[in-house]
Amino acid sequence: MRKLTFPALLIALTLALLATTSALGSSPRARLVRLHDIDGNAVGTVRLTPIRHLLVKVRVSVHDLPAGFHGFHIHAVGTCEPPFTSAGGHLNPSGGSHPEHAGDMPVLYVTDGGEGKAEFITDRFTVSSLFDSDGSAIIVHAKPDNYANIPTDRYDPDPDATTLGTGDAGPRIACGVIEPAGTPP
Repeated sequence: MRKLTFPALLIALTLALLATTSALGSSPRARLVRLHDIDGNAVGTVRLTPIRHLLVKVRVSVHDLPAGFHGFHIHAVGTCEPPFTSAGGHLNPSGGSHPEHAGDMPVLYVTDGGEGKAEFITDRFTVSSLFDSDGSAIIVHAKPDNYANIPTDRYDPDPDATTLGTGDAGPRIACGVIEPAGTPP
């Protein structure tokens, strides 16, 4: 039996990993999503990077947006026609209630100077799962997402359907289509 040297072992493991990734049908490439406002102005980017098995690192950087907290979601349709309702509802393949949609992400904070940055890791979706027949988009909303976190015993009337379904994050102020690998930016 022949022993493998460290470089040969490293090459063998790398090739095995690449073969496994190809067999699963997912690409390890990151996707850069360009966000635009209603007027078509560039207002930021979101990078979706597959890491480990079934995890995605989300890194967002925005500018020229209103100060405050903003709902930040992946929506079910890869279309960004103003006022961005073309992007459909939150990505929700399991049919769960808000805030359990796969596309529900942490709110995005924008400073008084109009800039915001966030980075987090999620297991709610994989990058490859965002490319169904109609694609997916990232939306920044005008208001914060309340994650349907309104106790029904504290308010009268009880939370409405909009809060329970979307988190009452308000109008969509920025949108970016998540493009498959090989699509020009």
